[in-house]
Amino acid sequence: MEPKKINLPLAGSECCGGNNAASDSGCCDVPVSPNGDTISTKEQAVRERYSAASQERKDELCCPISYPTELLEAIPQEVIEKDYGCGDPTPFVRPGDTVLDLGSGAGKLCFISAQLTGPQGQVIGVDCNSDMLEVARRNNEIFAETVGFENVEFRCGMIQDLQLDLELLTERLSDVDRASVDGLLEQRRIEQTLRDQFRMIPDNSVDCVISNCVLNLVRPEDRVQLFSEIYRVLRDGGRAAISDIVSDEDVPESMQNDGELWSGCISGAWRDDRFVDEFQKIGFYGIEIANWSEEPWQVINGIEFRSMTVVAHKGKEGSCLEANQAVIYAGPFSQVVDDDGSTYRRGQRTAVCNKTFQLLSRKPYADAFIRLEPKEAVPLESAQEFDCNVDQVREASVTKGGNQVVRQESSGGACGPGCC
Repeated sequence: MEPKKINLPLAGSECCGGNNAASDSGCCDVPVSPNGDTISTKEQAVRERYSAASQERKDELCCPISYPTELLEAIPQEVIEKDYGCGDPTPFVRPGDTVLDLGSGAGKLCFISAQLTGPQGQVIGVDCNSDMLEVARRNNEIFAETVGFENVEFRCGMIQDLQLDLELLTERLSDVDRASVDGLLEQRRIEQTLRDQFRMIPDNSVDCVISNCVLNLVRPEDRVQLFSEIYRVLRDGGRAAISDIVSDEDVPESMQNDGELWSGCISGAWRDDRFVDEFQKIGFYGIEIANWSEEPWQVINGIEFRSMTVVAHKGKEGSCLEANQAVIYAGPFSQVVDDDGSTYRRGQRTAVCNKTFQLLSRKPYADAFIRLEPKEAVPLESAQEFDCNVDQVREASVTKGGNQVVRQESSGGACGPGCC
């Protein structure tokens, strides 16, 4: 399908921000919504647009996406019609997982994930749009009756603040006079109490965080907190699978200030390389670009906007202890360097700490390495500190006769994207 190409006027032209409605002076001072009303903030633009989209399908908010037909059959048609996204992160959901869907909207990804986790799993959708939540909750009962089990719930909150349940906050504020200074201070106290004592999503409670074309709707000033929250709620060994719209160039401020482009999942897009960097900066490891759309979804002012899915893992914290373990990088490259700067040369017995040994035994690295346990096991409680800042070769005599785990051949070759 040919991507939609648009050339918008930039700052200093007849109308700022690419809207069709200009002020009398010939230039818009603030963004204008599709119905001609002024939009004062990005959040207001998103709220208004998706409230309207909960009532009537808006095709301009969708990228073409294919989902497994058998998983769609149990989902009410209203949910399918009012679903808006750009990718599919659900293949990374596993049976029995606790799944968190950020910006769950009408609930389609939640209902797909519920079937993948099975009745032993749990799925939580978080959204702050009351109209979308109403659609999702109403159809949740229908979905549960169809599949024969109930493991989905929807909570009201902002995805950059997963500690604060907005519906619970509303209840606690019912008797507070927020028109007074004392009332505003009381609101701050109540909010902090709820974050401390009644966190909407507790720490280390989720196996898989998913999201579909929502992170780009969050204001730039809230994005560090957004990734921190994703990291906080994941368990060690958990993963984030995020589909979003990215750009191949920096989006100029004039486009970012356009409420229609922002709420349309366009002008809030990260540049593709910087989106991947966000995961690394917060502490994720094993970061992979699982999908990158060859054809852009839209081209605006020469900037290509396309769908990308990133998968990242949590759990590389911990002490570096010497347990006499080693790994052999199996290729196909002559060498690879991990996120911490350690180098693994093809065919060489590389000494690693116990923490790194365990990480390289799991996805996405396991297929690329042969793991060598020592001939004589070293109890971790008595192990010495291992210096991971220095690349070291392990002598064959240390692991000779120990347990050797040969890598599994994968259909994608010896080395997947995450090991390079």
